[in-house]
Amino acid sequence: MSFEQLRKQVDFIHEIDKVKYIQRKTKLFNSNRNENDAEHSWHLAVMAIVLSGHANEQIDVLRVIKMLLIHDVVEIDAGDIFLYDATQNHTNTDAELRAAKRIFGLLPQAQAEEFIAIWEEFEVGITPEAKFARSMDRFEPLLQNVSNNGGTWKEFNVKYDKVIEKKGVIKEGSQKLWDFAKELIDKSVDKGILLKAEQQ
Repeated sequence: MSFEQLRKQVDFIHEIDKVKYIQRKTKLFNSNRNENDAEHSWHLAVMAIVLSGHANEQIDVLRVIKMLLIHDVVEIDAGDIFLYDATQNHTNTDAELRAAKRIFGLLPQAQAEEFIAIWEEFEVGITPEAKFARSMDRFEPLLQNVSNNGGTWKEFNVKYDKVIEKKGVIKEGSQKLWDFAKELIDKSVDKGILLKAEQQ
């Protein structure tokens, strides 16, 4: 590998440090502090290692980890859009694709193409690896909200039906984790930390 290729890799490493400054709406477990994107991505990667045995299909765990570690890098340019945002579409594919091409494009060409392909695979969500990675991405904030007595559900007045709609992605990657998640969601209603539409 040439010195120039190494320089490009180091430039990329410098750029992704910005992920540490992107604040998410969800808060750390049992905490009032907002999570940042770097913490989120690390947590998801470890979750994937621990929970991979619950995937619906055989998966390449290393590929899942790669997806989870880079999937939010595009938010350096595109920003983080809250899953339950009622005014903006959570899937801002055009802006995120431009971001992916710019940020991953800092890398040597072969690595840039690999990272863009992995990121796109996650976004499309068709392969077993992408489905499982997306399950992790939806499961972690659910656990955070339960640990924080409703967390962003309460803060942003998110109702049961919307949580079911958004978190249903989990079952595409793992039916077992979805069954577990659904039980947590239903128990959250019983505890009064998540309301149904007819409740105020």
